[in-house]
Amino acid sequence: MSKNIFSRVAQSTGAFLTLVALATGCGAKPDAAVAAAAEKPSSFKVSDVQRAKLTIVTLANESFAPMLEVTGTVAFNGDKSTQVLSPVSGPVSKLLVSLGASVTAGQPLATVASPDFAAAVAAYRKAETAVRNTARILKQDSALFAGDALARSELDQARSDATGAEADRDAALLALRALGLDDATTTAIRDGQRTAPVQGTIVATIPGTVVEKQINPGQLLTAGTTPAFTIADLSSMWVIASVYATDVSLVTSGVTVDIMTDASAKSVRGVVDYVAPIVDPGTKAVTVRILADNAAQLLKRDMFVRMMVHSRQQHSGLLVPTASVLRDDDNLPFVFVANADGGFVRRRVTLGFRVADRYEVVTGLAAGEKVVANGALFIQFAENQ
Repeated sequence: MSKNIFSRVAQSTGAFLTLVALATGCGAKPDAAVAAAAEKPSSFKVSDVQRAKLTIVTLANESFAPMLEVTGTVAFNGDKSTQVLSPVSGPVSKLLVSLGASVTAGQPLATVASPDFAAAVAAYRKAETAVRNTARILKQDSALFAGDALARSELDQARSDATGAEADRDAALLALRALGLDDATTTAIRDGQRTAPVQGTIVATIPGTVVEKQINPGQLLTAGTTPAFTIADLSSMWVIASVYATDVSLVTSGVTVDIMTDASAKSVRGVVDYVAPIVDPGTKAVTVRILADNAAQLLKRDMFVRMMVHSRQQHSGLLVPTASVLRDDDNLPFVFVANADGGFVRRRVTLGFRVADRYEVVTGLAAGEKVVANGALFIQFAENQ
């Protein structure tokens, strides 16, 4: 009896071990199949009618100039824009232009009721009077010296006084003109004529558009300190971009740039005119400045734009249409390659530079292979059904 019991136990144990072995083996085979399937994806086929609607391109090595896609921010052209400061102190009397007005150099922008003018006018009148008196004294002393009635030292002193008075008058006249007085008013002051109350004038220093107005009537201004207006020539703008060290060799002074904005479907043409010689310590990128034509007024200050930089360097490699490149669930790029049997298979690729409406493929494809362009999205959708 005990022998039979031991025999049955042994048989049960062996059967159990066999089942465990089978279960382990069955678990390993699907994993291997999945791995094999991942390494060699299956070919997907479409009907002849569907295939006829696909665009398939054959790859070949080509020479091309890379294009670099970057983003940037629009700024005023610093060579054609300026901030206008008030030349005098005092409260604003009247604004003569409005925001957005086109102005010429020297055009009055605002008037200021400034005590600086009273002091400047008084100084000029005193200097003009001093010039006349010293000139009269010099004439008299010259006559006395000619008649041996005056020492040379006194004549020299008279000449020195006359020269000093003329210098003071010239300085006072320059001060009046710096405050914005015109020649007619200056002449009237010189001749001692009565003039209307003189007010300070803030004038445009360059031609352009008033893009900022920073003062209001009654506001107290400080000479040489208070910013009053900003004037900019909007026919051209700067676009500031950051380029990383790996791509900076493609961006050199003089290369053309296509600037895209949300304001228009048409791009704006620009030219790189400055590449910074230093790297930004915060972003580790190089600042690049693009001078852009803005005749259509599409670019606005602080606007965010996208740019395509056309490099002058020549490269060689494989190019695929942008329509060929799709993204998987991990956002990795792939293309559909056409096989000889009429099917299509996914192929993971590594992209390089962009060239107009094509991408450079660094790895994953070889010359002579056929890649689906238009219709790749259809294959991806049909494959997932």
